[in-house]
Amino acid sequence: MEQENAARWLTVELVPKTCWFSNVRDHVDKETWDRLRKQTYAKAGNRCEVCGGRGPKWPVECHEIWHYDDARQVQTLVGLIALCPACHEVKHIGLAQINGRYEQAQAHLARVNGWSADDVSAYLEGVWELWYRRSRHEWRLDLSWLEGLGVSVTPKR
Repeated sequence: MEQENAARWLTVELVPKTCWFSNVRDHVDKETWDRLRKQTYAKAGNRCEVCGGRGPKWPVECHEIWHYDDARQVQTLVGLIALCPACHEVKHIGLAQINGRYEQAQAHLARVNGWSADDVSAYLEGVWELWYRRSRHEWRLDLSWLEGLGVSVTPKR
């Protein structure tokens, strides 16, 4: 879908290496995670909030939106969003690369944003540079956004 029809730009959100394997699911019980993700899907009408599409096996997946305070090294959860599997794969393009799907993720990024291959390459160069810089630090985790939903958590890192 062309960007003018999409709700948002599709961006890559590489999680710093020092934050890997720490997500909302790790800090809440299964029932709470299921409730949060299903609420996110329903709010989006079971459609991707970026491209408006749906996946072939399941319509959408729940993606965590993080803000990184580079000065204080705080990783803060700021929301959840419903994404089709293809857009979700782009958000985690490093994992797509590990899984042998880097080219497919790049093609989806280009298609959704209406970019050329050169545009994608230039964008990803900056994304990877930021990831390398952020991966040099240990990050404090702030999940206080969940408190506004009535969910209490104790960060594990």
